[in-house]
Amino acid sequence: MTVAVERERVLRERQNARYDAVVASAPDVILTLDDEGLIQLVNPAAARSFGYEAQELVGVPIRLLLAEDGPWDELWGSVLAGEALQRPVEVVARRKDGTTSHFEVSASRWLSDTRVFVTAILRDINERRASAEALRRLNETLEQRVVERTTELLKAEAALRQAQKMEAIGQLTGGVAHDFNNLLTIIRSSTDFLRRPSLTEERRQRYVDAISDTVDRAAKLTSQLLAFARRQALKPEVFDVTQRIRAVSDMVSTIVGSRIRVITQADCGRCFVEADANQFETAIVNMTVNARDAMEGEGTLTIRVESAEAMPALRGHAGGPGAFVTVSIADTGAGIPADRIAQIFEPFFTTKEVGRGTGLGLSQVYGFAKQSGGDVAVESGEGQGAVFTLYLPRIEVEPSAGPAASHREGPAEAGRGRRVLVVEDNVEVGRFSTQLLQDLGYETTWAANADEALGILRGGPESFDVVFTDVVMPGMSGVEMGHEIRRRYPDIPVVLTTGYSHVLAEEGPQGFEILRKPYAVEELSRILRRVSRGRPAPSVG
Repeated sequence: MTVAVERERVLRERQNARYDAVVASAPDVILTLDDEGLIQLVNPAAARSFGYEAQELVGVPIRLLLAEDGPWDELWGSVLAGEALQRPVEVVARRKDGTTSHFEVSASRWLSDTRVFVTAILRDINERRASAEALRRLNETLEQRVVERTTELLKAEAALRQAQKMEAIGQLTGGVAHDFNNLLTIIRSSTDFLRRPSLTEERRQRYVDAISDTVDRAAKLTSQLLAFARRQALKPEVFDVTQRIRAVSDMVSTIVGSRIRVITQADCGRCFVEADANQFETAIVNMTVNARDAMEGEGTLTIRVESAEAMPALRGHAGGPGAFVTVSIADTGAGIPADRIAQIFEPFFTTKEVGRGTGLGLSQVYGFAKQSGGDVAVESGEGQGAVFTLYLPRIEVEPSAGPAASHREGPAEAGRGRRVLVVEDNVEVGRFSTQLLQDLGYETTWAANADEALGILRGGPESFDVVFTDVVMPGMSGVEMGHEIRRRYPDIPVVLTTGYSHVLAEEGPQGFEILRKPYAVEELSRILRRVSRGRPAPSVG
């Protein structure tokens, strides 16, 4: 034997010894199988894992150690075909005591003296599976707790919102009750004095004027509430904001007083919007009064009209791109504390002294802005004054050239025999309306609902010059009836009257004349005369 051969033998023995040492100390199960699947060699880990002595496993078919054949059959066929395994295969093995254990198996084949052998390595994955199962259960528990906690939070949030809603309703109703009771006190006291037979004419006129003024204040109060709730029936028209601001500048100067310097800056030429012009002016006045009171009657008030390319997100409401006209009113007053800014648009919230305001001015501004497709922003800090900015969508359409028809058509005139169909479901209002119209010289017929009114018209539509109807009625509304009358009898004009209607607030007047409650007798007479103008007056006498 040559030295080289001896050296190779010794080297091979050393390699085999190292291999045997690695196999013997390996924590994973290592099996050598022949091409029939009989175990030829096992390592100590195999004996420990399956609960056998090592010699008990030699010559045993590997299938006898498997609790299920499916995954092994797939692996065995691939290995014998010489295919490379893409990933280990999971199998379930059965121990000597009948218990089972999960293993991850990888295998490869090799040749020796023209015979095919397979080395299989089985890694115990029970602990990993147990950990995964524990983690899965933990996740399920956590998910369940998250669901339960989220449900609790949602219930708590709903309860909080309900409490806040009830608190807001209480504040709102309390404010309404307070202000209306004050107004009713004036009306009640005035009517009591008017019943006295010894009342002089001067004092009688004073109490009549007090009642009339108080009704106007009550109407303004409800109008501001509806504006805040975005339920005010607006009369949109196209106007130039800059021109409208300049037109009201004298009124603003009068409102704020001589000790406040008013500066008007218009950096927006031909800034057209489509909105209710009267509500717009009211919003400007309300912001002006708020600024005047913040400055305690002395300082500088700056009104600036500009264009903007977007409206920012305000108080959680999404802003957005687009053309807007902005009217900002800046004062040099004491400013608004940070903890009060979120409340300033709430109805009846005010920091003014008792008797100096209802707390509805800024709520009207907010409601008008939102209902007109815009918003109102406020920037302020204590001692730094405040800037209120009204955003309104800008349009390119110019206002019509013709002057708006004036509704100031002089005092009320007698009905001169014109015939009115009054539709009113409220008995007291129906009686009063018909009596009022009769006192004006109109001939009246009263229907309690839309069906009755349509029945009367079917019997003789030519008998009436105009239909005067309430909007909110049981069954068919006044608006629906108006459309039906317009379809059947297009020559008969319809006048709607309402204190509030969500249909009119959302969809507008829809081509009908509207008389808002409470209305004065002069208003009623003028609108009836105007809509029936052009129809021949009936002969009288």
